[in-house]
Amino acid sequence: MAENAPTTPAAQNVPQAASRVNRPLGARGQEAHTEGKTTIADGVVAKVAGIAAREVNGVYALGGGGARALGAIRDAINATDLTQGVKVEVGESQAAADITIVVEYGAPIQEVADQVRGRVAGAISRLVGLEVVEVNVDVNDVHIPGDDDNNNSDDEKRVR
Repeated sequence: MAENAPTTPAAQNVPQAASRVNRPLGARGQEAHTEGKTTIADGVVAKVAGIAAREVNGVYALGGGGARALGAIRDAINATDLTQGVKVEVGESQAAADITIVVEYGAPIQEVADQVRGRVAGAISRLVGLEVVEVNVDVNDVHIPGDDDNNNSDDEKRVR
């Protein structure tokens, strides 16, 4: 009997796990076909969508009122959340996104929403490599210039 041979019947029937190394190599020392899996986190897809949506002219901000208030605090400490107002669902080869936006007053809302939809779908497809099956755009508010500037408000000037 050989010295290193298994001695129990159970040990003789244990299948050997396939090794991840010592595979045949291609002509230049690289594997002919590289195996592996890429996993892209939902947060990565949401960040890509958020950046793409912010690039559209007419989009003032992303997110609802509470999210924007918290976002203003984050912005003040240089910790901007690029996923604010963005929800995504990511599968193995497909993605869907829900984007909540605030549109600048005067911008055509339907056109802005259509541009957001196209820009987000294009960015996810191009940068992440997923098929985009749906992009829903929720226009939550319209921003009127001067609403954020409380120090120069016309109301304050009349009250003096």
